[in-house]
Amino acid sequence: MLSERRLEVLRAIVQDYVGTEEPVGSKALTERHQLGVSPATVRNDMAVLEDEGFIAQPHTSAGRIPTDKGYRLFVDKLAGVKPLSSPERRAIQNFLDGAVDLDDVVGRTVRLLAQLTRQVAVVQYPSLTRSTVRHVELLALAPARLMLVLITDTGRVEQRLVDCQAPFGETSLADLRARLNSRVVGRRFADVPQLVQDLPESFEQDDRGTVSTVLSVLLETLVEETEERLMIGGTANLTRFGHDFPLTIRPVLEALEEHVVMLKLLGEAKDSGMTVRIGHENAHEGLASTSVVTVGYGSGDEAVAKLGVVGPTRMDYPGTMGAVRAVARYVGQILAES
Repeated sequence: MLSERRLEVLRAIVQDYVGTEEPVGSKALTERHQLGVSPATVRNDMAVLEDEGFIAQPHTSAGRIPTDKGYRLFVDKLAGVKPLSSPERRAIQNFLDGAVDLDDVVGRTVRLLAQLTRQVAVVQYPSLTRSTVRHVELLALAPARLMLVLITDTGRVEQRLVDCQAPFGETSLADLRARLNSRVVGRRFADVPQLVQDLPESFEQDDRGTVSTVLSVLLETLVEETEERLMIGGTANLTRFGHDFPLTIRPVLEALEEHVVMLKLLGEAKDSGMTVRIGHENAHEGLASTSVVTVGYGSGDEAVAKLGVVGPTRMDYPGTMGAVRAVARYVGQILAES
């Protein structure tokens, strides 16, 4: 275990390297930080940190830089989450409050996260496998043609046309709408098929064919929309960190283009709490020089999806974690109110 003083030295090295982009020497540390010890003692502490693998010496410099292991210890033990200022929180709320639908919420969230953190923002659409039904609307467009509108608890709206076998009266339509909603509202998508399987039998013989057709379209909609989607923005921010990536940023860009890779990465974060993956902790080779900060968001206690940022390991972890957490909280509030 490292002593408290050596932990403070590591914290100072991380802060200085993130802030200056320059390898950090013992003289600079003692000048910038109130460590309460001599430069010789700091040099000794840095030697121990290097032996333990927390910092390393770039071959062209006398200073030291944090390793993945050093950043890991910094995040786990030394970095508090930096709270956003009141103006920043107001700006988030004002920017997200103008959203008109779920696509707009996701798009605004991506742009906002990329601007706040100056990293690449990744926002997963709410997973319909974890969503519940808020309402099913049925509208008559013609005597034998209906529109089915499915609204989820995350604000997602899906519309489908239903061509009926025979004309369907307004009274029967109102009856079907009421009975259908009484069974499925507030229930998970996965539970809906079982909840409605005997519904046609509760209608008059002449209406059963139409009821079955409506249910068939509803269940097809539920299945179609379980495909996972995400939105990525701010990729151009990576160009500001060109020297942070060995040789080229191309592997990072290729990994970001593979949405399957990013969805897997988000899915591997075990819970909805804050997850920080640093460097080689990211299984995909293209992301081995990056850090990925993610957190879950949702309309209630349970997360329905995740959002986060991808950037170089030389990252302002407290500020990034604070921004990601704050944005997730506001998105959750918007979904709950939508």
